Amino acid sequence: MNRIYEFGKSEADIVLIQPVDDHDLEGIRNEFDYISDNCDKEFCLIAFKIEDWNEELSPWNAPAVFGNEDFGNGAGETLNRILKICNDSSKTYYIGGYSLAGLFALWAVYQTDVFKAVAGVSPSMWFPGFADYMKENRMNADKVYLSLGDREEKTRNPIMATVGDRIREAHQLLKQCDISCTLEWNEGNHFREPDIRTAKGFLWLLNN
Repeated sequence: MNRIYEFGKSEADIVLIQPVDDHDLEGIRNEFDYISDNCDKEFCLIAFKIEDWNEELSPWNAPAVFGNEDFGNGAGETLNRILKICNDSSKTYYIGGYSLAGLFALWAVYQTDVFKAVAGVSPSMWFPGFADYMKENRMNADKVYLSLGDREEKTRNPIMATVGDRIREAHQLLKQCDISCTLEWNEGNHFREPDIRTAKGFLWLLNN
């Protein structure tokens, strides 16, 4: 069973949903404070703990691109569990995540209209088949925030090196579909300030 961690006021009309791992949890308070300090809206941040990252967040099976751990297809089940805590129709729900959780968040808004907006922060856009999936399907979210570190595509891994081109394509595609979308470039590689980068993503959704 996935644990959830709640920050802010549970009665707030705006709820931010974020799938997280142990590393994300280390910075989640800093992320919450950064959002709070830069936004005058009341919100609740719910961190949804993921136990098996590659299995629970992958929309379909794919071979390993680093190490030897393949990607599963557990995203559908994970989304169903998340939707169970997004059952108050009077609230506005946003979803966002970092890395593979960012990809999951983008995939999720193709499956449901529960989330008004999505933040894909340094998302794993290199994930096999995802760019084509975006071209062939219609997103339900009204607003999309995308970001990437300016050194993320400068990697020796040939699959992960496509992340820059894929996110640029995604940005253009969403704009062509008349979806409010921005693409922000952050300094550094994939591992630099994930808490602040994620906070910036949710902030854009809240302030635009």
